[in-house]
Amino acid sequence: MLRSRWLLPGAALAVGAGLGATLTRRRAEGDAAEGLLGRLPVVPAVAAAGPPALPGSAPVELTKYGLPGLAQLRSRESYVLCYDPRSRSALWVIEQLNRETLSGASERAGCEFQEDDSVHEYHRATNADYRGSGFDRGHLAAAANHKWSQKAMRDTFYLSNIAPQDPHLNQNAWNNLEKYSRSLARNNKNVYVCTGPLFLPRMEADGKMYVKYQVIGKNNVAVPTHFFKVLILEKESGEIELRSYVMPNSPVDDKIPLERFLVPIESIERASGLLFVPNILKRTSNLKAITAGSKR
Repeated sequence: MLRSRWLLPGAALAVGAGLGATLTRRRAEGDAAEGLLGRLPVVPAVAAAGPPALPGSAPVELTKYGLPGLAQLRSRESYVLCYDPRSRSALWVIEQLNRETLSGASERAGCEFQEDDSVHEYHRATNADYRGSGFDRGHLAAAANHKWSQKAMRDTFYLSNIAPQDPHLNQNAWNNLEKYSRSLARNNKNVYVCTGPLFLPRMEADGKMYVKYQVIGKNNVAVPTHFFKVLILEKESGEIELRSYVMPNSPVDDKIPLERFLVPIESIERASGLLFVPNILKRTSNLKAITAGSKR
C-alpha cells in the first residue's frame, strides 16, 4: 500500500512530521485604515485579481450586469488581507512589524472574536462555526504583533483574519514562529509578515493525488492542510532578507527547530498561487533568501 503524502511543489511534506524540506513611524489610533496599504512595499499578486482587459467594446457589454466576484481586499489599521469567500477565510494577510508596533499597552482582554460585516453573509464565518469543532480560532495576523494600538489589536479578531487551526499547533510551534517573527522585528528596521493557508494535494493508497480538507460549522469554513508564513526583513544596511516557512495544520513538536520548517519561497508561490519575489525585485536587487542550512 502506498503511503499517504502531502506534496508541496518543490518540497515534500510527510503527513506525520510535516517538516519543511531542506530546502514608519507609529500611527495614531485615529489614522485612516488605508494608510497601511500605502506603506506596504510588497503586496502579493493574485492571478486574475481584476477584470480582464478585452479589446473593443467587449468590457462594457460583458460587465453590464456586474461581475460576480473580484479579489476582496480589506485594509485595516494593522494589516491588509485578501479574502477568499469560498474558504470563509483569507488567502493572505500582510502586516508590518517594527519596534514601535510591538510596544504599547494594548490588551487581548479588550478584544473579542467577531464576524466581519464587510463580508457578505453567505461567505463569512461566525463564532458558532468554531464552537465544538475541535479547532482554535487561529490568527493569521497575530494580536500580539500590534500592541501599539488597541484598535489595531482589536482588528486582528475579525474572523476574516482567522482560520481553523489545530490547538496544539496554535499554542506551541506556530506560537513560537510568531514570537520569532517579533524578535526579528526588534532587531531589524522592518519585518513584513505575510501569512496564509495552504490546501496541499496528497497522494493516497490508489497512487492518485487528491486535495481533501475538512470543513466546519454551518458555513463550511475550510480547514487548511498547512499554513505558510513569509518574512521580508528590511535590514538597517538596506539588505532585504527573505525567510519562508510552512507548517502542517496538525500537532507539531515544539522542540523541533524552526529552521526545519524553512522551504524555498518558490514552493509557497507555486502552492498558493501568489507571487512574492517579482514584487520584491521591483524594489531592490539586494535580496538574500534564507533556507534550511543557510549561513546567517
